[in-house]
Amino acid sequence: MKIMKFLAILPVLALAACWGGSSGNRSAGTGDSSAADEADAPLHAFPLMSVPVVYENNAAEAREYSLEHYWDGFFSKGGGTDSKSILGVADADVEQALANYIGALAAVKSLATPDSLAPLRQAQKSVRTLFGKLENHQKADTSSLTYLRFTEMVSRYLFDPNSPVRDEDLYLPFVEAMERSSCTSDDMRAAYSYEARQCRTNQYGQKVPDFRYSTASGSKGSLYGVKADYTMLFFSNPGCTACKDIIDQVLSRPYVERYIKEGRLAVVNIYIDEEISKWRDYLHNYPSYWINGYDYTFQLRDSGKYDIRAIPSLYLLDSSKRVLFKDAPTENVLSFLDTI
Repeated sequence: MKIMKFLAILPVLALAACWGGSSGNRSAGTGDSSAADEADAPLHAFPLMSVPVVYENNAAEAREYSLEHYWDGFFSKGGGTDSKSILGVADADVEQALANYIGALAAVKSLATPDSLAPLRQAQKSVRTLFGKLENHQKADTSSLTYLRFTEMVSRYLFDPNSPVRDEDLYLPFVEAMERSSCTSDDMRAAYSYEARQCRTNQYGQKVPDFRYSTASGSKGSLYGVKADYTMLFFSNPGCTACKDIIDQVLSRPYVERYIKEGRLAVVNIYIDEEISKWRDYLHNYPSYWINGYDYTFQLRDSGKYDIRAIPSLYLLDSSKRVLFKDAPTENVLSFLDTI
């Protein structure tokens, strides 16, 4: 699996923690710089956003205003874009601002339930607003590198399988807009169309497709035959280091085994490739109280019913097999289970 570098992400515990910029006292530049001028291009800090006093006693309205206007100063202040900065703000500062913004979106999304999707829709609306600002800027200056640089950064943070803040529900409105935009190069449009289809597969709140599996003893079962308040669906490979890390993280929660015995949680660990003998040899590394099986139909990998972009892939489902987390960072899933 390709390993990407990501800026350290600060935890976001409340929306108020998200509306800050980076430090620094730099003067603004104008226009896109050539490679020769990059080292001397004047930079400025990411513009701070403040919520009007009128909203200070209404958390919902303050949240809505903040999500809508977070990027206003960034796209209106001006500045050059090159290989080290975007709109006059250093890459590291833009990345930190993006990480804070994604944290705020995630905080809003966490208020959603499969029966009440309004907070998720609010977060997705904010992403569409962000793309609109980016697209309008690019259309106003077609020679700018801003669209190319910023879309790459958003894709890397929200969609790359190694990103600690990846979230396909939040990436979906962005990639759908990239797919349609006249600012997107024709050679990238098909790729964005494919990514959008992946993001539309098994979205938050949707029921996942059922599938059948076989255990090492030869007994057959199905996902929908598993009865528990929550189902952790884990696609893994034998000998996979990242898979072992997830197993260790799950086992670090002492309540997991108890929840399984009480019927509150089930862990369904599925192998989707064809080297069954290799899987059998590795089976002793999996907890015996998990449901450990393999796809004996050999269809899950290529059917498109599940978005398994990389192994490992972790889902969390509710009792109706509706998606709570899809291909999610392990700590996000465990943090949720910590609260039930």
